Amino acid sequence: MQEEERLLSLQRTATIWVDQNLTTSPMMVDGSNAHASNNSNNHPSSSSCTLSVSSAGSSEEEFHNGSTRYHQQEADLLAKKLMACNDNEDLEKIVLRRSLDIPYQNIQEGQSGYGSSMGMSMASRRRGPLFHSRRTKGDDRSLLQNMVAMISLALLGLIIIFVLLQISTIVVGPPSEPVGPYKLVELQEGESFFNNYVFYNGKDSAGSKGYVDYVDKGTASELNIANVTYEKIDRSVYGEDIVGEESEIMGFSPVNGSIDSIVDAVGNQRKEEEGDEMTEPFVYMSTSATQEGPRNSVRLEGLRRFNRGLFILDLRHMPSGCATWPAWWLTDEPNWPVNGEIDILEGVNRQTHAKTALHTTQTCTMNDVPLGVKTGNWDTATGVPKKNGDIDHSVREAKDCFVYNPHQWLNQGCVQTDKTGTIGEPLNANGGGVFVLEWDPINRFIKSWVFSPHTEVPSNLKLALKSANNGESKDGVRPDPRTWGLPYAFFSIGIGTNCPSDHFKNMHLIFNMALCGSVAGNRFAMDCPLLNEKYGTCENYIKANTSEMDEVYWKIRGVYVYEREWERSWVD
Repeated sequence: MQEEERLLSLQRTATIWVDQNLTTSPMMVDGSNAHASNNSNNHPSSSSCTLSVSSAGSSEEEFHNGSTRYHQQEADLLAKKLMACNDNEDLEKIVLRRSLDIPYQNIQEGQSGYGSSMGMSMASRRRGPLFHSRRTKGDDRSLLQNMVAMISLALLGLIIIFVLLQISTIVVGPPSEPVGPYKLVELQEGESFFNNYVFYNGKDSAGSKGYVDYVDKGTASELNIANVTYEKIDRSVYGEDIVGEESEIMGFSPVNGSIDSIVDAVGNQRKEEEGDEMTEPFVYMSTSATQEGPRNSVRLEGLRRFNRGLFILDLRHMPSGCATWPAWWLTDEPNWPVNGEIDILEGVNRQTHAKTALHTTQTCTMNDVPLGVKTGNWDTATGVPKKNGDIDHSVREAKDCFVYNPHQWLNQGCVQTDKTGTIGEPLNANGGGVFVLEWDPINRFIKSWVFSPHTEVPSNLKLALKSANNGESKDGVRPDPRTWGLPYAFFSIGIGTNCPSDHFKNMHLIFNMALCGSVAGNRFAMDCPLLNEKYGTCENYIKANTSEMDEVYWKIRGVYVYEREWERSWVD
């Protein structure tokens, strides 16, 4: 009776195991198979505790259709095998594992059917597809271990990559960037000055609407409104005679207190053929009257494109007076304002204070310019019309470079101004001055200086200008803006600022002389009320060809463009 009860119990257990662990084909517990015993001639009987299994000869198709008969047959045979093990639990586990191809740890942990599975309900035993193995705690722990191992390997890989990058940085060093000393890349003086530009020929742009006709190089030469003139050197311009070390830097060879000779291939100081007086070249650009009314004028557009640089203008006279609108600036007209505009020197009518203006698309503001980095002031905007026609009388600093900012004047941009007397008639009365723009996106700024009169030019800059013709010789002096004092204008650009540096790119230098137009013409009545009363309009004043037009000219000693050399360096 006990054996019958035990057999029934084992049959239930075997049924559970067969139900849940047969996965691919009907496996019989006697016969021979891939798991057959080592003695293939001795087929185990149903009453012996053996480890061999075999195919029952049933078709796989029938088994996969869920044949209960084969399940029951295999359960009965497995129960008899277990019965023959005489309650040897270890041997029973081995039989189960070998017969049904069950992982050993599942037997150890009492996976479905053995021990704890005896009380399982039929619904629990039938859960999931018939031929899919049940997930166990052991499987979960194994999966968790695998995930931990994968994460650990990933972290280890990241650490190795980081270490290799650090090692490569130490071995290779920092990246190469334009952060070294300044090197002269363009020298514009004397006879070679105009070789750096093309003469624009035609009407002024639709945006400026100047009352001028720009002429080509040949016409400008015939009209004598663009030429190079040699004049006696005025050694008092910089407040001292050219003697000693400075005379050697400039290329002079003093003998017995006088200048003996000078060799210069690019139009620097030279000795006249008659007499011993030394001369230096100056570039002149002016205007001439026409019968039609608009004056002939000159607009030079640089051949070289820039994305950074130190731009220096040694100026002795600039166009000034009512109706004038001269400018020296950087831009990329076909891609304006996407590639930006920087006005380095710009005069309107009788204005007397220098200013630097930036013009861009959106997302370039100067609210983050630190204190104590400049001497100038922000330009302001007030009286700007609103969309509804009202006038905005609030006073706002022009810190947004966006040309269409609704709270600033159209195309005002962000503007900083210098003290009075730095452009126009006061500048000309002082003999001109030196204008400098430093555009350095790597060091994240644009700066502007004006030094007028020339006696105010810092020693380093003065020697750099005087030795520019010496090129790479040992006597050449490189400009170092760090020694010049604070600029009057400072704009923050680049990484970490409110103005990405790509707002300014691919720009070239431009000199032009406009008259009247959308700025000087619109301000003519306000800036020149007596002339406006007399002539009625700015254009009528130009047509009158008064003697004041004699002051409408550029006199330039030279333009000098430097760029920083490339070096491996970390930028703060």
